[in-house]
Amino acid sequence: MVEVEPVDIDAKNQSIGIDLGIKTFAVMSNGEKSQSPNYSVLDRKVRKFQKKLARQLKDSKRRNITRIKIAKLHNKIADTRKDFLHKLSTKIVNENQVIVLEDLNVSGMVKNRKLARSISLQGWREFRTLCEAKSEKLSRDFRVISRWEPTSQVCSECGYKWGKLDLKVRTVQCLNCGIEHDRDENASKNINKVGIGHCHDSKRTQRKSKTTSVASFNEASRITAPSGR
Repeated sequence: MVEVEPVDIDAKNQSIGIDLGIKTFAVMSNGEKSQSPNYSVLDRKVRKFQKKLARQLKDSKRRNITRIKIAKLHNKIADTRKDFLHKLSTKIVNENQVIVLEDLNVSGMVKNRKLARSISLQGWREFRTLCEAKSEKLSRDFRVISRWEPTSQVCSECGYKWGKLDLKVRTVQCLNCGIEHDRDENASKNINKVGIGHCHDSKRTQRKSKTTSVASFNEASRITAPSGR
């Protein structure tokens, strides 16, 4: 057996924060976005065959053929996801010295019946595991921040806290500094700031400005709601 030493690759960037989603799998603090593979066609076929399987007689040849078809489709989805996650995690770990993710409550999120299937297809946990393992091999610093950090509720530029936003809200203009943010890119920047320990003093900023506990369509200023993630 031949042991191969890991190759040292110099990171281009000091750190990166990553906000994970569904349609856009990863939005990064450097402005880059990575779209998820389209699993919908394969997933629809799986559901179609699962309904067919439920109507077929147990131990019949046709039921066995349908079961094999379902298994092949699941394998195809898994292979597509694995290839995507490996390529993305390798790129991120190669280019950044510090990688920061948010500790997502996946088990709690899948309880939402409308989003459960979409969330399960993404492989967020697998992506985190890959990033952590590859970071260790390349001597990178992999960090995970608390799920309770208000990363989508705070302006990444001035630290002003505007409060909770509806999931349909995709862009927000800060009431304090006036900068308009993409919701997910703003969250990724805050994830990065919390991960490397350079957070804005949002409490001090709030004392200087008018605060709001929950940002509504009127309060959070000019807000647009294109297709959600």
